[in-house]
Amino acid sequence: MHVRVGGGAAASASTASPRPDRVAVEEPLEVRVAGAPVVVTMRTPGHDEDLALGFLLTEGLLPGPAAVARTTACVDVGVDGEPLVGSLELALAGGVPVPDLEGRRTFGMTSACGVCGSASVDAVRARTGTNLWRDDVVVDAGVLVALPDRLREAQRVFASTGGLHAAGLASADGTVLVVREDVGRHNAVDKVLGWAAREVGWPLRGHVLVVSGRASFELAQKAWMAGVPVLAAVSAPSSLAVQLAREAGMTLAGFVRAPTFTLYAGAQRVGVPHEPVPGDHGEKVAPLM
Repeated sequence: MHVRVGGGAAASASTASPRPDRVAVEEPLEVRVAGAPVVVTMRTPGHDEDLALGFLLTEGLLPGPAAVARTTACVDVGVDGEPLVGSLELALAGGVPVPDLEGRRTFGMTSACGVCGSASVDAVRARTGTNLWRDDVVVDAGVLVALPDRLREAQRVFASTGGLHAAGLASADGTVLVVREDVGRHNAVDKVLGWAAREVGWPLRGHVLVVSGRASFELAQKAWMAGVPVLAAVSAPSSLAVQLAREAGMTLAGFVRAPTFTLYAGAQRVGVPHEPVPGDHGEKVAPLM
């Protein structure tokens, strides 16, 4: 039901009228590797194989995309009679050891938070990603500041529901390679990184990961595990994300909204003059003309 409420003296003019509305789908997905359950995550159905692969790679459970020999989907029937993927079984390639799940998140994850299923933040942080200090890619500031708009243009489901996060991967020249949406921001990133692992390579040197919301610690960790040197977020980063980015040698940009953004780490990869602001948490980049 759509309700319009009048203000002040017009309150008596409030109206209510029934009308159809679209909402984002959220369903559980179980991921199993070599017969062992790894995680059950709440996600928006679609690109499930990429989601599973991206999750396993960024968790450090697989050495690379070639470790997976095949993926088998177990399909159920939803309440609406439509087919629904309930679980994915990943078989390992010959010679690939079964992942050690001790201390890993082998139980449920919500769509709102993935890291809360981990044994501890310290355990997640202990997974060391690619040496990003060696990645000398430079991204023009104009390219960086334009990425959120390009991401939004590709958010087809968000346009009709308003209820999804998005993530995208771009090359250093601003070419957007892939965009994925999901009710969970970590799922959207896993879908992007899983696709890229198969189609682009691993690790993802010289690329930019752009996210539609805030840059959390977990998203920074996933970018590091994937070897992505630049993480750009439309909203603010968390303190842990900033700290991790600085430790990892990652470039972290927040509040990326044309014509400005804020650099919190790795300013050497952004092609624009900038000056630190005393007492600020980051480095303000001047408006682009």
